[in-house]
Amino acid sequence: MQKTAKVNARRSNSAFHQSGMAYLGLLLSIALLSIAALATMQVHSLMQRRAAEEDLLFIGQQFQQALLSYANATPPGGLRAPASLNDLLRDPRYPMPRRHVRQLYLDPITLQADWGLLLSPDGKGIVGIHSKSERAPIKLAQFPASLRDFENKKSYQEWVFKVL
Repeated sequence: MQKTAKVNARRSNSAFHQSGMAYLGLLLSIALLSIAALATMQVHSLMQRRAAEEDLLFIGQQFQQALLSYANATPPGGLRAPASLNDLLRDPRYPMPRRHVRQLYLDPITLQADWGLLLSPDGKGIVGIHSKSERAPIKLAQFPASLRDFENKKSYQEWVFKVL
């Protein structure tokens, strides 16, 4: 009888040991999956920010071209800078609709239509725009020649798209 009790005790300890190892293996697997998921989310977040930066560069250049188009279309003696961004959508200086930009874009960094505006020296017109985000950009170099001033800027607010 003692012999069977010892055998049963060994079996019980062995089963307990096996279930403990399985539990430990499960915890280790969950930890590894969590680390992999976190890394994937960080890479995805970085890719989204890079895409938003590229969108900001494109949209900023669209506004820059629209401001230049507005200035070049100014009748003699008129203001060369629009009073609002809406003036780029429909130029109020002409009776027939004249568009310098097809739409007013959202800032892809803040996801708001609230742009920072650079005003002319007299304060009556807009000569540039920028994001209001204070976040540090990912891209710090290798800008196109027209945007070389953006290199090594500390925030998106410093990326000012202005009429040259």
